[in-house]
Amino acid sequence: MSSIFRTLFGKKHSEGLAGQLIDIFAIIATLFGTAATVGIAAMQVGQGVTIVAGWDDLGNTALIVIMALLTVGFIISAVSGVTRGIRYLSNVNIVMTLGIVGIIFIAGPTLFLANLVPSGLMQYIGNMFDMMSRSASWGEETQEFQSWWTVYYWAWWISWSPFVGIFIARISRGRTIRQFILGVTIIPTILLIVSYGVMGGTAMWMYSEGYEGFSADMAAPEVFFAIVENIPALATWVPFAAIAVLAVFAITALDSASTVMGILSSRGSQSPKVGVVVFWGLVMTGIAVVMLLLGDAVALEGLQQLVIITAVPFAIIMLLIIVAWFKELRTDPLTLRHKYADTAVSNAVLRGVEQYGDNFALGIVETEPDDGAGADVDSSHSDYTEWYQRTNADGEPVGYNFDTGEWEDHYNPETGEIGTVGEAERTSDSPDGKPTT
Repeated sequence: MSSIFRTLFGKKHSEGLAGQLIDIFAIIATLFGTAATVGIAAMQVGQGVTIVAGWDDLGNTALIVIMALLTVGFIISAVSGVTRGIRYLSNVNIVMTLGIVGIIFIAGPTLFLANLVPSGLMQYIGNMFDMMSRSASWGEETQEFQSWWTVYYWAWWISWSPFVGIFIARISRGRTIRQFILGVTIIPTILLIVSYGVMGGTAMWMYSEGYEGFSADMAAPEVFFAIVENIPALATWVPFAAIAVLAVFAITALDSASTVMGILSSRGSQSPKVGVVVFWGLVMTGIAVVMLLLGDAVALEGLQQLVIITAVPFAIIMLLIIVAWFKELRTDPLTLRHKYADTAVSNAVLRGVEQYGDNFALGIVETEPDDGAGADVDSSHSDYTEWYQRTNADGEPVGYNFDTGEWEDHYNPETGEIGTVGEAERTSDSPDGKPTT
C-alpha cells in the first residue's frame, strides 16, 4: 500500500517508517473490517440454519461451529491458491447470487419491481446532493441516522478499501484504467442496483401487503429468509442455496483479505507464504468469534464500533492516496512517451521556423547530443525507465527475452504465477547484441 506514495514523499520515506505505518494502518483496517463482515455473515448463516432446521434460536456453540466450518473452508481455499480457490468460489457464488435474484424477480412482484428499480434509481440520483448536504445541524433525528447508518457504512467501505484495492490490482495486472473502471466499478454497480432493488423492493412490497413473518422491528438477517418463506416455489431449496452463498462470501472475503495482509506483512511479496495467509485468517475469525460470543445485539454494535474506530486513520491515508495517484499517473509510460513526442516535435518545428521560416519539412536525421528535436528530454533518465522496469520478488531488475518474446520471470497472466530463470537465461542477448533490459 505504501508504494503508491513513492512519487509523493520519495522512496526513502515510502519504504521507511512512514511507509511501514501506512501498511500497518492498512492491515488494522482490513483486519477489523473483514472480521465484522465475517461475524455478520456467520449471524446470517445461523439465521438460515434456524429457519431450515426449525429451531427457535442458535446458541454460542452453534455460532462457534459455523465459524469453525467457515475457517476450514477458508484454509482449503488459501492452500489451493488465488487462481483456484478464490477464483472458482467467486465464480460459483456470483452465478448463484444472480440466479437467486433472478428467480425472486420472476416469482415475486415482477411488475412492481420492474417499475421500482428504475424509478428508485432516478429518485436516488435526484436526492443525492440534498442528502449529501445534510449534517448534525438538521436536528437530532438526522444526527442519529447518520451516526448509525451513514458514518458506519462509510467506515465499513473505507476499512475494506485497502485489501479490496490491492487484491483487485493483484489480479488485474495488464488491464488498462478504462477496463479496470468498467469491470470493477460500473458493471458491479449496475448488478448491485438491480440486486438491491429486487431484494429490497420485494421485502417492502411483502411488508406493505401484510405477508406473514414481516414486522417493523425485525432483524436484518431475518428479512431475506422471510421473503423466501413467502414464495412457495423457493421455500424448499433457496434457503440452502442462500446459506451456501453467505458461507462462500465469508470464505472468499477471509481468503482475499488474508492474502492481502500476507502481502503487506511480507514486504510486498506477491506470493506470500500459505502459513502467513492462514495466520491472518485465523486472527480475523478469532476477533469475529469473540464479538459474537458477547451476544447478537451487543456483537453487532461492537463490530460496528470497531469498524468505525479502525477506519478513521485510514480515511486520512485515502485522501493522500488520491493526490499520490494523480501524481503517479504523470510518470505513466504512456504519458511520458506522449510528452516526449510533443516536446520533440515542438523543438523540431521551432528550429525549422527559426532557420527556414515557413519553407521547411520535418525529417529524421542524426544530430549532435542535446541538439536534436528532444533536446530538453532525456529518455534514458530514471523518471522514464524506472517506472516500467520490471522487477522480481526481491526487487531486482528483470530483463525481456527478445528471442522468446517473454519476460524472464515467466509471469503467467492466466494463473498469476511467476516462475524463475537461471543466470544464463537471464543474461541472454537481444537481436541487436545488447543485454536485455
